[in-house]
Amino acid sequence: MPKLFRALRHRDFRLYVAGQIISLTGTWMQSLALSWLVYRLTKSTLLMGTVGFATHIPVLLLGPLGGLVADRFPRRRTVILMQGLLMGQALAMAALTYTGLIEVWMITLLAMLMGACNAFEIPARQSLYVHMVGREDLPNAIALNSMTFNAARVVGPSLGGFSVALFGEAACFLLNAISFLAVLACFVAMRVHEPADGREQQSPLEHLRSGFVYVHHSKPLRALLGLTAVMNFSSAPALVLGPVFADAIFHRGSQGLGFILGIFGIGAVVGTLALANETSVEIMPRIVNLSALGVGVGLLIFAWAPVYEVLLLGALIGGFCTMRQLAATNSLIQTMIDDRYRGRVMALYTMTVVGMLPLGNFTAGAVAEHIGVRWTVCLGGLFTLAAAAAFAGARREVQEAALRQ
Repeated sequence: MPKLFRALRHRDFRLYVAGQIISLTGTWMQSLALSWLVYRLTKSTLLMGTVGFATHIPVLLLGPLGGLVADRFPRRRTVILMQGLLMGQALAMAALTYTGLIEVWMITLLAMLMGACNAFEIPARQSLYVHMVGREDLPNAIALNSMTFNAARVVGPSLGGFSVALFGEAACFLLNAISFLAVLACFVAMRVHEPADGREQQSPLEHLRSGFVYVHHSKPLRALLGLTAVMNFSSAPALVLGPVFADAIFHRGSQGLGFILGIFGIGAVVGTLALANETSVEIMPRIVNLSALGVGVGLLIFAWAPVYEVLLLGALIGGFCTMRQLAATNSLIQTMIDDRYRGRVMALYTMTVVGMLPLGNFTAGAVAEHIGVRWTVCLGGLFTLAAAAAFAGARREVQEAALRQ
């Protein structure tokens, strides 16, 4: 147990985890409520994909700027500012939904605001890990953060499904807004030290360009980011089309959607809990490769599930493998990179994780209109398997690069 939770010996990381547990539960409640609200208002897979596109496209477009800010300004202050804006976005969603004034175009604009905030908040927050726990405990901190994220993913959608059924979507949005108070209080209480090294002396344009050059010259980084981008693009259809599987195919309503997301989270918690025991980065490239293969298999099971219980099995496998792949990739990247480039590289990583979702969401909605939801998710599984096979050729170089640090 001490080995499993060793990163929690650091005060700032304990505060971080406490705030994240509460805030992320609210975030997942809002995610389910938002998905269900769009489905209830439109019954259109295309519009569901469009709102998902609006939520994540700012991360893809503004990600480089988010990394630039993370490397030039205090990261903790950036996180606090963005979290405050996200709380305001949730309050606006709650008020508009409660009054019945909400329309799809309003949802789309507020979703874009949330995505813009995430484009700056995520790289800054990810770059703080090494300052909270040090390089030795960094892989464990990343795994525990993923476990926290997915523990909330278990509780949040389940609570969200019941809350939507009992009180409506507005209640989920309001609870999410309140949950931000916890994470804001924890970040204010931190004493994390961020060393300054004069990087701001570079012009912003040159600073931005040097980050891209740094990644371009590293084949291991390109391989890791490429696999993650393809995997997240290809798995997006299963997430954005979840309401169709839950309601139109298996007739389980909002609670059925909550259980799908919840069982995905259970698999993710188990996967990252096992990963938290790993103390060496030597095995991480193999975990990345096998986990990507598992994601592809999980998507194929999800796509062709004959009954609801088999669908849940696909979600369980997908959750287990997806978060192991992401956490192991995050650990490898943060181990390899120079801290001078940390914000910009983590912004690129965020773009492959979150920023690829809008393309996947929009494509899923459009393709599903023509070939159906099952075939759309199936194609995602096949693309993921192909990407995992391609990554196998670069696995040894990734391992060597990690061991050199």
